[in-house]
Amino acid sequence: MKTIALLLFFFVSLTVVSAQNHTSESFYETSDHVKIKYKVSGKGEACLYIPGGPGQGYPSFELMGGNNLEKNMQMIYMDQRGSGKSGTSENYHLDKMIQDIEELRQHLKLKKIFLLAHSFGGIIAVSYAKKYPQYTKGLILANVTLHFLNDESVKEQIEYGNSLLQAKNRAVPKDSLSSELSKISSALRKKRIGYKFLTEDIETIKESDKIDSLHPRIIDFGMAVISKPKDFPEYYTDYAPITKDIKVPVLVITGKKDKAVGTQHYKTFRFPNQKVVVIDGGHLLYYEKNKEFVNAVNSFVNTTK
Repeated sequence: MKTIALLLFFFVSLTVVSAQNHTSESFYETSDHVKIKYKVSGKGEACLYIPGGPGQGYPSFELMGGNNLEKNMQMIYMDQRGSGKSGTSENYHLDKMIQDIEELRQHLKLKKIFLLAHSFGGIIAVSYAKKYPQYTKGLILANVTLHFLNDESVKEQIEYGNSLLQAKNRAVPKDSLSSELSKISSALRKKRIGYKFLTEDIETIKESDKIDSLHPRIIDFGMAVISKPKDFPEYYTDYAPITKDIKVPVLVITGKKDKAVGTQHYKTFRFPNQKVVVIDGGHLLYYEKNKEFVNAVNSFVNTTK
């Protein structure tokens, strides 16, 4: 894993609405003419989900337990440009990802929203809150990284990978950390245990793969960020230092065994108004520890005024 002025918008395609379940699916067109797929489901405080990846679609989160939040919240799922069923673009820079969220908020006529981000999505959520604190009711950061592929997390992954391979750890120069992790990851994949950075249970991966197979998606955004890091330096920047300036309420949910973003990375966050919930699990807590995850989110939302 090396993971606004008011505007006029136009409905694109057919809108599917279920009044009984308070669910609607549609597309909106951004100011630079990219079609964005979104879904609104549930009742309560509005909460927009930002996937990880980069460029993961939203169905795996929604259908692997995220939809249990719909009992108390109005969940807004969104496929980012170049991801899922949304359209491709020539611009995948962070400022556009932030603007897409803001345009969707305006499109849905929402005064304030919670943002729930997973993994890589934390970078986008925090950047939105920094730019638009007046529209951000709170941040829910689930197993997020605010410094993609940072040295300390990569070192932890290398050590963990070596333990799985029953290999000795050795000192790795800073400029060789990435290549060393790639080599270890390749060895883990050959043994078919590469998934262990995310979870200890292969059944979780099978369920995720099953959902992905039923919901084909494009991955242009993710491929652009991963394959051309020099073109997107903003995604590899350390955003932990700016957390001290983000004063909205923040819930940080982290896993004791999360090797995907590192078990200690959350300790670099310095939000003035943050609550941390540590759960005994890996990177996919919303599925494997769903009850604890949902309870933590509901408690935070219910107590955020």
